[in-house]
Amino acid sequence: MSDLGTLIKTADFKAEKHVPVIGAPDQAKAGDWIDASATVGTEIRHPNTTEHFIAWIELYFKPENGPVINLGRAEFSAHGESAAGANQGVAYTDPRFATRIQLKSSGTLQALAYCNLHGLWQSAKVITISA
Repeated sequence: MSDLGTLIKTADFKAEKHVPVIGAPDQAKAGDWIDASATVGTEIRHPNTTEHFIAWIELYFKPENGPVINLGRAEFSAHGESAAGANQGVAYTDPRFATRIQLKSSGTLQALAYCNLHGLWQSAKVITISA
């Protein structure tokens, strides 16, 4: 049986549409509220059809010293489904997740996204927190 970590794919988001792009500052002060986001399809649009879509995005923080913390998750459930047929619906979602976070130590933000056809994709961004 494969270890889950071996199933997670990474790539440069400028060349691969499945990679979540993390939006956050490189540096912040301890205790300040900062905006953090994860988006799929920033450089290359990802399809959002009944047959091919991003189902969810999760954002994590791994402090330099400490366990991984789940910061949040967004699920996307409108992909053009309709009783009239595939891609005939009136609503679609765009895979974007945003939140505000407060950090007290430096570490790494990790984003994980799931495509129903191409599996799990990950990206990371280091953030430095100063006193």
